[in-house]
Amino acid sequence: MGEKLLKEVIRKELMVIRSTSKNKAEVIQELATLLYENDFVSDINSFVDDVYLRETAGITGIGQGVAIPHGKSIAVKQTAIAIAILEETITWETLDEKPVKVVIMFAVKEEDADMTHILLLQRIAILLAHDDFIQNLIQVDNKDNLYDLLTNS
Repeated sequence: MGEKLLKEVIRKELMVIRSTSKNKAEVIQELATLLYENDFVSDINSFVDDVYLRETAGITGIGQGVAIPHGKSIAVKQTAIAIAILEETITWETLDEKPVKVVIMFAVKEEDADMTHILLLQRIAILLAHDDFIQNLIQVDNKDNLYDLLTNS
């Protein structure tokens, strides 16, 4: 179930390798724009508002250089994950108080919110529990490698 689900929501067109975003707001906007341009989100502003709403509910910087912001939103047409590997680390509220290098943004369709959302978070959390996976993630240098890492690990 997990692998199939990840292959459905992880798309190469929703990945940015060596993003030049300089802060949290820029990277959230960059990934939301990708989701909008690829027709996963119908209203970029509404989606971004929902991402920030979720940010107020708790820390999405899970540590070891990774943040997983998410927006459960009526603006989401199809549940997907957009990912940025940053050129330089950025400040983010994180559990270990260290800066972020990888941003994995969940765009969750309102109807998928409960089960799909939980399964996706669980699947990504399992991957992120492994230090070697995180090291590989931070060092990934192209979309093919990133896709393979996320869907085959």
